[in-house]
Amino acid sequence: MHITANFDAGNIDVISLEDKKDIQLAIRPDVGEAFFQWFNFRLSGQVGEQYILNVVNAGEASYVKGWEGYQAVASYDRENWFRLPTTYQDGKLTIVAELECESIQIAYFAPYSYERHQDLLAAVQVHPLVTLEHLGETLDKRDLTVVKVGDGESSDTNKRNIWIIARQHPGETMAEWLIEGLLYGLLDHDNATAKRLLEKANLYIVPNMNPDGSVRGHLRTNAVGSNLNREWKNPSLEKSPEVFHVINKMEETGVDLFYDVHGDEALPYVFLAGSQGTPSYNDRLARLRDKFSEALVLASADFQTEFGYDIDAPGEANMTVATNWVAERFDCLANTLEMPFKDNANLIDKDKGWSPERSIQLGEASLVAMLAVIDDLR
Repeated sequence: MHITANFDAGNIDVISLEDKKDIQLAIRPDVGEAFFQWFNFRLSGQVGEQYILNVVNAGEASYVKGWEGYQAVASYDRENWFRLPTTYQDGKLTIVAELECESIQIAYFAPYSYERHQDLLAAVQVHPLVTLEHLGETLDKRDLTVVKVGDGESSDTNKRNIWIIARQHPGETMAEWLIEGLLYGLLDHDNATAKRLLEKANLYIVPNMNPDGSVRGHLRTNAVGSNLNREWKNPSLEKSPEVFHVINKMEETGVDLFYDVHGDEALPYVFLAGSQGTPSYNDRLARLRDKFSEALVLASADFQTEFGYDIDAPGEANMTVATNWVAERFDCLANTLEMPFKDNANLIDKDKGWSPERSIQLGEASLVAMLAVIDDLR
């Protein structure tokens, strides 16, 4: 029996392998030790044997409610991901794996590897409407790339500028799965929704805002422990160059619609969090938000509006958060989209739970909501 996390986005510390019925593991915290919940490791053993893995520090994780009703994901081929029997009790997360092959990868959610990220960028750049732009370097010297889709200039007043970002929190891998679906849908020649949207807008898409945290196996922060979604009011090259570079580009293009894609550990639903608490929130933005939500409900039965975060009181929004800062700075429709790590309680899938496939489909459905509001953004 062997366990390793020595690979891209890997995260686990092995405490004891002495008993296959009581393998003891611990999740490694992000740099700065303020956050942890993401795990991703490979177990090698004997086909037909049952292995019981106990994550002994789960009770100290960032979002303990995230373990309630949660099932770990696993894959033999790193393409098809399914759920394993998982329980949480007395501060310990217990995962049961019965091996059908010698090696199984087990993770908090289906990983979106840095190599797949590079493959996505390479695949879309061959499309005639796509331009890849290097915005700057991360602290670990990785590229921060924006995918521009459209044939208009940033200053083209006849077109709106839509900004979409994902994985500010690197462990929320469903966000980049969604971007993959959105991008391929957008570039599909037979997708009428995409074709009409591209007649009216340029899209600026950052598939991975936090490549350093992604490769390091972090849940929430970058290479120096900065939570990027709390850096928008005052980003710096020393702590949050990812946000710094994206804001610089936004100032150049302007923003008419902003979509920040995330995952939520605790809530088993797909929902939006808007900018209602910002100082300049107004009836126009409220109408746009309602119209966007109504269209997304029709485009995807996975999306709902009953459950979500508490709405900020007027003027009480946290202005360090991307959606709030962008909405205020550009007087635009801005939303955070949240997907579950668990399953969508409204549409249960016992084998897969919430999955890469459903995230991909939600990405394509998001184009419908964008088209629904595009003519009313200004």
